[in-house]
Amino acid sequence: MSVTTASPSGSFVLLQVGKRRFALSARDVAELAPPVRLHTFPHDSPLVVGVIVRRGRIVPVYDVAPILIGRASGTHRFYLIASRFFGRVAEPSAIPLHGECELATGEVFSAASDAPPYITGTLVASGERIPVLDLEALVTYQTVAQSPASAPETPS
Repeated sequence: MSVTTASPSGSFVLLQVGKRRFALSARDVAELAPPVRLHTFPHDSPLVVGVIVRRGRIVPVYDVAPILIGRASGTHRFYLIASRFFGRVAEPSAIPLHGECELATGEVFSAASDAPPYITGTLVASGERIPVLDLEALVTYQTVAQSPASAPETPS
């Protein structure tokens, strides 16, 4: 039996990826942007599908759908622009979204012990249980999972 603890409520942006809903702390979200031209280029960065230019800045676009729902996202309605921190410097990152977003508050419970590292808890809002995402852990998840350092050691 596991014990779940609740933390004080906060504001969250509820986003839809495929047919599933997820929550992201509202303090990390800068804006919702309309679809603009996605610039693609050769690279080997996992999850990066290209970049957009937003407010004079180049913003990487991460398709997190393969991790969250098991398949790449198709067409999208807008971009969620959120902050990632590199040391003390905040940089914008974009996630393409398909459905509506909404602002919600509710009680946050700790994540299940078997939850992936990018799920930090569960938001309970309007009777619904919604996984709370850690954007940094999410966009780096595949990189860590594929790196040689994370491969299991083979006995000698």
